[in-house]
Amino acid sequence: MDLNLAGRHALVCGASEGIGRAAAHELALLGANVTVLARRADVLAEVAAALPVVVEHQRHDACVADVSRHGPLHDAVQSLADRQPVHILVNNTGGPPGGRAIDADAGAYLDAFGKHLLANQILARAVVPGMQAAGWGRIVNVVSTSVKEPIANLGVSNTIRGAVASWAKTLSRELGGAGITVNNVLPGYTRTRRLEQILDDRVQATGKDQAAISASMLASVPAGRFAEAGEVAAAIAFLASPAAGYINGVSLAVDGGRMQSI
Repeated sequence: MDLNLAGRHALVCGASEGIGRAAAHELALLGANVTVLARRADVLAEVAAALPVVVEHQRHDACVADVSRHGPLHDAVQSLADRQPVHILVNNTGGPPGGRAIDADAGAYLDAFGKHLLANQILARAVVPGMQAAGWGRIVNVVSTSVKEPIANLGVSNTIRGAVASWAKTLSRELGGAGITVNNVLPGYTRTRRLEQILDDRVQATGKDQAAISASMLASVPAGRFAEAGEVAAAIAFLASPAAGYINGVSLAVDGGRMQSI
């Protein structure tokens, strides 16, 4: 199986922690030159410095940008792509706050739409020309199982994640002929700050303690445990590899079997 990414340049968003940081690590282990993107320059510098170097001439870098500030985001990523074409783009952004769909105002939807779909589009437009020139590219979007089965009390997230999945499917058909694949990874319950946020929201909404809520969530997971960020990252790295070249336009659940749909 060809997993070799030596000579490829990966841009990983939301890489200061959680799934993004784990994905950067896995891509580096496969030989990619990795640029990590997030808002906090000091944390990013530490993340980039800690990434493994496994092949000759492999190097890692950081790009400081905020996905909610579209002008500076475009400028930063376009400058990066002009200096070093990006072959792998991992779109990964923290999810919107919890709550019922009916209770969210229009601003909450617009904010999430901007941070997810519009930011993804800005990033893709900056890096796809380099992929087209190389005749090879990978776009992997970290989304949510809610694109197939909406999750209770995540109304805004359910709505926006579905839009991102439809955008990705459309893009996969437009770019597939250029050797570029576009896929989604759908994490289930994963030990990240996002999971802590969901647990806290459910504690406040129900009055139950966190242990009881965790047990209730895990009762729906055949694997019987929460995922580790590295397990989701492994799926991202595989979809970014040469071995996954004929996988295009799919939404891959990494959820321990929790979803009941096929």
